[in-house]
Amino acid sequence: MPRWRTDDLYASLNDPQLDQDLSALASDVQALETLFDTHGVRAGSPVTPGAVDAALGELNAVLTRLGRVRAFVYAFVTTDSRDEAAQARMAALTTLSLPLGPLGSRLTAWLGGLDDAALTHLLESSEVARAHEHRLRRAAELARYQMTPPEEDLAARLHPASGGGWSKLHGNVSSTLTGEYRSQRLPVTALRALASDPDAGVREDAYHAEVAAWKTQETVLTACMNGVKGEAGTLAARRGFTDVVAPSLLSNGIDRETLDAMQAAVIRALPDFRRYFRAKARHLGKTQLDWWDLFAPVGQSDTHWDYAAGEAFVERQFRAYSPALGDFAARAFGERWIDAGPRDGKRSGAFCMKWQGADSRILMNHDPSLDSVSTLAHELGHAYHNVQLAPLDPLQQETPMTLAETASIFCETIIQNAALATAQGDERLYVLETQLMGHAQVVVDIHSRFLFEKAVFERRAAGDLNPSDLNTLMIQAQRDTYGDALNTSHPYMWAVKPHYYGRSFYNYPYTFGLLFGLGLYAQYEQARAQGQEADFQARYDALLAATGQATPLDLAARFGIDLHAPDFWEGSLNVIRRQIDAYEATTQA
Repeated sequence: MPRWRTDDLYASLNDPQLDQDLSALASDVQALETLFDTHGVRAGSPVTPGAVDAALGELNAVLTRLGRVRAFVYAFVTTDSRDEAAQARMAALTTLSLPLGPLGSRLTAWLGGLDDAALTHLLESSEVARAHEHRLRRAAELARYQMTPPEEDLAARLHPASGGGWSKLHGNVSSTLTGEYRSQRLPVTALRALASDPDAGVREDAYHAEVAAWKTQETVLTACMNGVKGEAGTLAARRGFTDVVAPSLLSNGIDRETLDAMQAAVIRALPDFRRYFRAKARHLGKTQLDWWDLFAPVGQSDTHWDYAAGEAFVERQFRAYSPALGDFAARAFGERWIDAGPRDGKRSGAFCMKWQGADSRILMNHDPSLDSVSTLAHELGHAYHNVQLAPLDPLQQETPMTLAETASIFCETIIQNAALATAQGDERLYVLETQLMGHAQVVVDIHSRFLFEKAVFERRAAGDLNPSDLNTLMIQAQRDTYGDALNTSHPYMWAVKPHYYGRSFYNYPYTFGLLFGLGLYAQYEQARAQGQEADFQARYDALLAATGQATPLDLAARFGIDLHAPDFWEGSLNVIRRQIDAYEATTQA
């Protein structure tokens, strides 16, 4: 399977040009600090158009250069965690970029001090300020939740050795972890891949081997969890947030009313997802699913979804949506943007990262299934989003997680709906299973992760948790969401998911993205039926280009969507409910 191309940036990790660029980047960061000092970029100092132009212009330039170098190094760190040269490069990059955190805080505090009249005058006087108006307006909100400048500086400089260090340790341990399965040692990523094996015995043995593997590292990973959540909880309180969820609302660009409306709709939909789980259990000859059955294959595809077949299908269906999307996919495949196959030391899961210009790089761990093809489409959706953002400066591209999943869910829906359109019998059941298996993860399992993380923060405020505490909280969260449709839990899912060790409450934006993406796709289908798909596509691309320059509430309103209204969230979940109805009918047939 293909591996992504990296030599269009540097020949290798030992390329002298990389050394020169790292050295130049360190000088650029120091120069940026000097510029901020010269122009008085700090809380309480006067904000002048010239100073704003200089500060934003040079910060954008540094972020552009940093992004290029960091993407190259990250391409090696994520594909081989044991590559010491890559780890050393990443450590050096982390160190030289450390001042950017405090500088960003200074910029926010400086701009956040503008009153309405001063902001209006600035926007009238500076073209650069007008181009970054959303960033300037967000600064006022962000500045309300900042510590003193020395405290923000200290927090940023300590992070690599505190929360960031614990997160790095989790990644290194989990990427090299192995377990004993039927007298052979397998990477834990391979054990997890066996969860989709057709043989129930294989799935059950792999589950037990995986749980046993995580147990061997529970002490280390518990320390990682305590370290990450301890730091995040302390900083949230020190910055004046009302609770641990509030910082995520601010970073995701939504308000509490939006989250509450979505979460309430999710809770109302849980009984419907349990209908799906019970129907799957009956089809497997059981009364309840065990954890190792969640990804069990159901139905049968006449298509062998090897990687090449997946590429061809994705390009064909993207082209059916629009020639531009089809051409984009062909370019991504032809220019080797994708590292597709699983291997030892490679990070599990999938992601897309900006590379240079309008290019991206995509990591995935392909297996021959429609689900894996959907993952390919999902990550290409992120890359297509990057194309729309490419003409903008880095500060204009900063997209909240809630909107970051819009294009990926949309592209995934294109693929799955196309597969379902012509499917019959076992093939139809296979496609429905693929859709619902993914939706259940994004709605049901992610809600369990939200409940778990919230409980961890509450317990961590009173002191360190131990492994049995984390296991108990994980099992309870799974019971609260899967209900009695599930017989066996996975007590170590807290160790499995890397998201717990990074940004707090990383997961619920995926639910937002799924339901928002389904709502937009429904509007696309309506526009296509009326012969207005070109108009929709233009407005959709404009939305993607604006995700760093407007709030989710404002962008949704362009499509007539009120994120505070229960009806919107119910409408998207009704799409899934109809799929569950079809699944029940098909399994019974």
